[in-house]
Amino acid sequence: MMNYIWAVIIIFSVVSSLLNGTSNALSTGIITSGNTAVDLCLTLLGTFCLWNGLMNVAEKSGITKIISKIMSPVICRLFKGIDKDSPALEPICLNITSNLLGLSNAATPIGIEAMKRLSNNNTNKTSPSNDMVLFVVMNSAALRIIPSTVAGIRASHNSANPLEIVLPSILVSFCALSVGIIMTKLTERFF
Repeated sequence: MMNYIWAVIIIFSVVSSLLNGTSNALSTGIITSGNTAVDLCLTLLGTFCLWNGLMNVAEKSGITKIISKIMSPVICRLFKGIDKDSPALEPICLNITSNLLGLSNAATPIGIEAMKRLSNNNTNKTSPSNDMVLFVVMNSAALRIIPSTVAGIRASHNSANPLEIVLPSILVSFCALSVGIIMTKLTERFF
């Protein structure tokens, strides 16, 4: 479906550019955007490598197991199908920790692993379990204490203070996560 949406957007842009006589601006914009995208990827690469490396060290040193034990009472209370010995507990906690640090792209592989383990607990293979739905909501509307990706983007655009967005980011992500969890639990109860 997304392929069709992107195709419509591209075709509409090209046709609009031709009709308005701005095809030179479109060509320049495409080339400039490509350069900007590569620059942005290289800038963010350092941030991702740093945090992924720290998460890898934390996992190998056993810190992730400690984080899982600390977070397990809250996680087990939110996710009804998970107990303290569930294999899905550790990747869920790692995913939440990665999102707390603002590493949503780095949290993706961990989230996929958590979803696989939650899927193993799901008895109905034709639809997701309530725990799987809750995990997707929590992953999408994650609480971010350190918005490192956004700070990296702001730093790449020469922001005077790239981390001035920390407090607004915490407030907005907390509100989004709270609403997401409440709506998921209400939907789970009534449907």
